[in-house]
Amino acid sequence: MIRKLSVAVALAFAAAAVFAGPPAPKKEGIESSGYKWNVQEGEKIEALKLKGDVKQGKEDYEVCGGCHLPSGAGRPDGTFPQLAGQHSTVLIKQMADIRGGLRDNPTMYPFAKELTDPQALANASAYINSLCIPADHGKYEGADAGKQVADGKVMYEKECVECHGKNGEGDKEKFYPVIAGQHYKYLLRQMTEIRDGKRRNANPDMVKIIKKYNDAQLVAISAYQSSLTMPGGMCKTVAKKKK
Repeated sequence: MIRKLSVAVALAFAAAAVFAGPPAPKKEGIESSGYKWNVQEGEKIEALKLKGDVKQGKEDYEVCGGCHLPSGAGRPDGTFPQLAGQHSTVLIKQMADIRGGLRDNPTMYPFAKELTDPQALANASAYINSLCIPADHGKYEGADAGKQVADGKVMYEKECVECHGKNGEGDKEKFYPVIAGQHYKYLLRQMTEIRDGKRRNANPDMVKIIKKYNDAQLVAISAYQSSLTMPGGMCKTVAKKKK
């Protein structure tokens, strides 16, 4: 118990030291006509060329586990996304964009900048990708959940399935994220920010698609997305022992 407390205190001081650094840089994003969604340059392209070391990546991920949890499950309230099983390409892109000032995430920036080189980015991403996706995550819990999921399915299959896949598996080569197992509230927040132009590193093609959806429609789509499971990627459920 004392050892665990000491570790927790040490991490708290480390986090404080990290947050004391300079603010994140800021580059022009999707609002700039000259912005290209996924330019392969700098540390991003270097990290993508490297083979990630899962064992070393586990150590690199420790600083992330305080928010995203050691399992990579994130928080059901949507404050921190579920990361486990995410494509390494997507993870590298997002961390590089946060580090480079293309995506605004003041909470994560101090930690992302601690991955000091392309190899560290590749290692942490490989480890996160190796984790199974928790089946128990934040879903839409309204009394009308059945209707919301059904309505969301219709919209998802019309315009989202081509990129994100039937089971929310995304596309590693095209940098489309896995959304299976993601928290409902996180999905809703991100789609709303993308629609409203607040996610500066969003894919312009997605921005065009999502702009026409109102708040109620985004709730339904998010409800359906959060119900998706990816065969072969989910954590095995442990049967509860009978009393």
